[in-house]
Amino acid sequence: MKFKLIYPKWEKLERQTHFTLPPHGPVVMAAALPADVEVEFIDENVEPIDFEAEADLVGISMMLTAQTKRGWEIADTFRAKGIKVIFGGITTMLHAEETGLHADAVFLGEAEGRMEKVFDDFNNNKLQKVYNYMHNFPPIESVGTARRSILNRDMYNYRGVQMVDLVHASRGCRFNCYPCCVNFLGGRSFRPRPYDKVIEEMASIDNNRLFIVDNSLAQDKDWEINLFREMIPLKKKWCCHPIEDDDQVLDLAAQAGAWFVYQAIFDSSDFIRDRIKRYHDYGIAVEGSILLGLDYHTEDYIKKLVDFLLEVDLDMAEFTVLTPFPHTRTFDDLHKEGRIFSSDWNDYTCGKVVFQPKLLAPEKLQEMYYYAWDKFYEDEPQNYKMFKLLKQVMEKEKTDNTYKPRKRD
Repeated sequence: MKFKLIYPKWEKLERQTHFTLPPHGPVVMAAALPADVEVEFIDENVEPIDFEAEADLVGISMMLTAQTKRGWEIADTFRAKGIKVIFGGITTMLHAEETGLHADAVFLGEAEGRMEKVFDDFNNNKLQKVYNYMHNFPPIESVGTARRSILNRDMYNYRGVQMVDLVHASRGCRFNCYPCCVNFLGGRSFRPRPYDKVIEEMASIDNNRLFIVDNSLAQDKDWEINLFREMIPLKKKWCCHPIEDDDQVLDLAAQAGAWFVYQAIFDSSDFIRDRIKRYHDYGIAVEGSILLGLDYHTEDYIKKLVDFLLEVDLDMAEFTVLTPFPHTRTFDDLHKEGRIFSSDWNDYTCGKVVFQPKLLAPEKLQEMYYYAWDKFYEDEPQNYKMFKLLKQVMEKEKTDNTYKPRKRD
């Protein structure tokens, strides 16, 4: 049977350098498909959808809330042609009830070991409206190598430079951060994959540059240490979310090819200053993830925070606006207080103010969001800072004899 798997386009952050990474959810889901399913993958962010092409079943995989309304439009178009549509992915789980109005089926949860049932039901004309496996997690040992062969690899580069491939070493997260929905999606238990499975998948990726997309690698120190030791022979270069602030862990991470980390920065404390310096001491760059619009943020606070980021030599910065995604503590608090004024999911890009801040007018917070981007990149434009990061990784690759120059498009 022919299964068309679609990843809808979405609006990118206005000030951010625009490039597209190969998506992770669809290739993980595709690895769980029955062997007799012929899958065609379309990432609408890099290529158009042919609505006239033949398909027995259409799957729509959504990761971001900003993809939701476009996903519904795509589904409505195919269903009007008599083609059944099933939704899955993170955003489907966050917006399950609404999405069900545009679907023949919604799949909620993790895919491993569950797709045979779904496709048997479809083939027998018994497709269920909802397949709910939320928090009924498959054995983590069953998570195999993602099916990256469905990707059009030529589409994922930036000015001829190969971007990172996404891979995960664990699921779940023991933390419960204020703006995050992982607690709802993946549970509070840290579920690490077996080392051999992770290394096998990383080794299979024909790209020296990886993004380890785990919510945080700093969840189990012994696990981190062993993972990085296993990764050293691969000579991959990678970025990730936070690493444990420990000398042994940071040293092994550097040996294993840590390129840069995404570090959440909520204040201008000495703790943050030291955190960034510690990464730099081990040759690991830092891209700050800075959330604007928290209840204690004023115009003066945001300006001083940006000055601090420049003072501590942050390598890159990504500014976002606090966004009340469903099934987060942020949503619960702001909804209870009546402070959310937009439920247009197209506005939920993390670059638009959709709620009433406590100490700022919404328009002022939007203005400060643009100020933060412009001020941080005033002396060194974002493209130049990104070039310095790429130069850094290429130098490391040359040292390891793993540098592969790419032809410019």
